[in-house]
Amino acid sequence: MIDVDKLTKRSLAGLLDHTYLKAFGGPEKIENLCREAAELGCASVAVNGYDVARCASLLKGTGVKVTAVAGFPLGQMSAEAKISEVRDVLVKGAGEVDIVQNVRALQAGDLKYVLDELTLFARICRDVGAVSKVILENCYLTDAQKLLACKLACEAGVDFVKTSTGFGTGGATVADVALMRQEVGPEKGVKAAGGIRTLAEALEMLKAGATRIGTSSAPAIVAAL
Repeated sequence: MIDVDKLTKRSLAGLLDHTYLKAFGGPEKIENLCREAAELGCASVAVNGYDVARCASLLKGTGVKVTAVAGFPLGQMSAEAKISEVRDVLVKGAGEVDIVQNVRALQAGDLKYVLDELTLFARICRDVGAVSKVILENCYLTDAQKLLACKLACEAGVDFVKTSTGFGTGGATVADVALMRQEVGPEKGVKAAGGIRTLAEALEMLKAGATRIGTSSAPAIVAAL
């Protein structure tokens, strides 16, 4: 667990994925995102596949990674399409990938499909030294399904479980983060994302067991510490 009382602005920034996943906005949005992330010392910028190569170029030498989303935001394309997207963003410079699990497959009980997709995803990332994260999209799941999704992610070898895309009907909650941490144990990462805009909200997620925060408000959160 992270001791939030010992956080500095720099160490807090190192727990944040500074995020821009909107479907609109000019190139200055990405330039500002990368500049802010580099100045703060964020863990990564989180962007769509279109922006990965640009971000990788802008962030070269800064120590800030590029997180690419895959299967975003619904997760309902075929496993083959998702994996193709994962390979593409890795080639273009992503150091971390957040993939959306197939929620409907999980709900339908097609657990082999979910597990096989995540196992291949985790292996591809691991083979190139990239961090793998799976987005559960908890707003559509029961607590039992959230626990099952965490169990499958652990079995698949994924590095992080993540609460939300931020595009669903709800985002991160303290209760969900605590539930996920309880299921995955201390070895896996837990990323809270979706609606986290203030320092107080970020600290509550960290206290509950999150080890990474996805937010479009990184500068304001760090400045508030």
